[in-house]
Amino acid sequence: MIKLTRRLAAVAHLVREDTILADIGCDHGFLPVYLLQNGKIKSAVASDINLGPLNACKAIVQETELESKVKCVICDGLSGIGENECDDVAICGMGGELIVKILSQCEWIKNSKKHYIFNPMTHPEILRRYLCENGFEIGKDIIVKEGKRFYSVFEAAYTGKIADHNEIYYYLGNIDNFEHKDYFRHLLNYLEKKARGGNVSDEVISAFKGLL
Repeated sequence: MIKLTRRLAAVAHLVREDTILADIGCDHGFLPVYLLQNGKIKSAVASDINLGPLNACKAIVQETELESKVKCVICDGLSGIGENECDDVAICGMGGELIVKILSQCEWIKNSKKHYIFNPMTHPEILRRYLCENGFEIGKDIIVKEGKRFYSVFEAAYTGKIADHNEIYYYLGNIDNFEHKDYFRHLLNYLEKKARGGNVSDEVISAFKGLL
């Protein structure tokens, strides 16, 4: 049985049951294999832009005898995946700016039946802003500690409603657990540097100081 890291376990927790998952940037394919082994999803499409990781994914799919359940596709983002091939979409392990690019290049993402799970490794605020300005609503929004690093994991769905949030929201989203003080200290340090160039408001800085 596959065991997931805390980061991927948080992603797996947000995947809906009895769905078909598209795992974008699948790397070794641990996420879809884990979900299938635990009976949470019906099947999966695993994609990666690089042949090396995709071959690693194919190997573990064969090893676990899940070839009939996992379709492996080499493609850039969602470009090789059809609208009817998935219900839930996980895009993990890449920067927020790249995730925005992947979403903006896909014609069918604005479908209220789809459910998205994101794990931006950098700039989650850029991804949150894009989602809110393009009719998506963010749901659960959590910070996961794995080793010495912290990761942002959150879900979203298309509603068609354009949300006009303040700047603070794009950095904090719907996070309601602020126990990981080191994460917020690191983010405050980053924001204070940006503020020197006039790129972050005093209101945002004050909000983060209030969390510490």
